[in-house]
Amino acid sequence: MSTAATAAFDDTVKRTISHPRLIAACTIGNALEFYDFVVFSFFARTIGALFFPAQDPAAQLLLSFATYGVGFFLRPLGGVVLGAYADRKGRKKATVLTLMLMAAGTVMVGLAPVYATAGVFGALVVLAGRLLQGFSAGGEVGASTTLLAELAPKERRGFFGAWQLASQGLAVLVAAGVAFIMTNALTPAEIAGGGWRLPFLAGILIVPVGLWLRSALEESHANEDDARTRSVSSLSVALQQFPTRILAGVGLVIGGTAANAVIVLYMATYAVTQLHMAPKAGLLAGITAGVVTLIAAPIGGILSDRVGRKPVTLVSYSLILLLIYPAFLALNASPDLGTLLTIVAGLAVLNATGGATVIITLAEIFPVEVRATGMSLVYALGVAIFGGFGQFIVTWLIQATGSPIAPAWYVMACALATIVSLTAIPEMRGRALN
Repeated sequence: MSTAATAAFDDTVKRTISHPRLIAACTIGNALEFYDFVVFSFFARTIGALFFPAQDPAAQLLLSFATYGVGFFLRPLGGVVLGAYADRKGRKKATVLTLMLMAAGTVMVGLAPVYATAGVFGALVVLAGRLLQGFSAGGEVGASTTLLAELAPKERRGFFGAWQLASQGLAVLVAAGVAFIMTNALTPAEIAGGGWRLPFLAGILIVPVGLWLRSALEESHANEDDARTRSVSSLSVALQQFPTRILAGVGLVIGGTAANAVIVLYMATYAVTQLHMAPKAGLLAGITAGVVTLIAAPIGGILSDRVGRKPVTLVSYSLILLLIYPAFLALNASPDLGTLLTIVAGLAVLNATGGATVIITLAEIFPVEVRATGMSLVYALGVAIFGGFGQFIVTWLIQATGSPIAPAWYVMACALATIVSLTAIPEMRGRALN
């Protein structure tokens, strides 16, 4: 396809899609993915007790977090397979497929029989559901963010892309809100007796809405009609021609995904297990993180459109590097609700601002023929290792060192990796995508 024809195609597509529907359609799958993961995180203690027969509650929690994290193992495979599918067959087709696969995995987790009735089979069903969720999630972010980046006005790509992270904040807010309502409406025995299943099954209701929203989307480039996508292996091209960008992209993801795992997800568990606060305090921390992420992420995107991707990312993760350790010191010195919510809110602002910028940058640094594959692979690798197992790692660190400050060390190391990786990434603000 000629440059002029491609430009005409892009202009036609952009005129036929309203901006709100474009954003909603491209982010709804990411929201469902994160909703599922957050619900699992909030009910990790219950799931651990129901599916794993270990006598030690700490061991049950570790096994539960390990099951949560193992789904991230298939993210790189899903990123490669579904990313290549998106580059060859189309972004829209890939996003519909990932949404359906994600819903299937969620149903499996929500309907799995517990150990008391099915023995180890129940744990295997949960594991299989998590693996399917991880596989689909590996391709979802790359395909949907690529579609969003290619259809958004180039001068506002940061703002449009930021809604991927904002949708995660909304998912956290909804998941934490559902869990908060359940802990007030149901007794612990009722939750263990089957109430924990309701949030998983309720998440399926978003699938028909997602399919309807995505039905209005058009493909953002010619796909198999374009020799750049028809005649090449996107994975081979990405690995051979862009190894530096792949490595740097993984480094960019590390800081945000580790901070997200600790600040947004793990803090609810940390408040209960380490600070000995009521479960409701942990859920309020999750709600706070969700609200802040929903608001701060688009602001970060706007800032990146005005001053650049790299400055916003650098400032955000430099501040996280400097503040996370004293934040945990203050939290352990004054383990009350006010301190917890203040610290979570402050750190979540920084993480949302920087993370929103990173997501769109990952789509921008790869050319059209490998964009979905490259972004999916980079994002999946970073999230699989440092996000999926983030809660497991910090739980183990606390046990191994005996220090309740150990989660701060983990976030500091990952934030430093992101800062260093910025040196290998070009500034993409305002550039046309090739």
